[in-house]
Amino acid sequence: MKIKEIRDLSMDELQQKNRELVEDYFKLRMRHASGQLDSPATLGHVRRDIARVRTVLVEKEVK
Repeated sequence: MKIKEIRDLSMDELQQKNRELVEDYFKLRMRHASGQLDSPATLGHVRRDIARVRTVLVEKEVK
């Protein structure tokens, strides 16, 4: 996700997106551990998306 797309989301949408990404990350880690993950780079992409969402959440909480 792009940061602009993330900043356009409301607080509720951001929290929902964060939960979805954390769940996806967990599933990807399980697939990676069992050797079924095609591209390990997707772990990094999802991890960065989680960080972006959490950063915007904190920015909006401070305002």
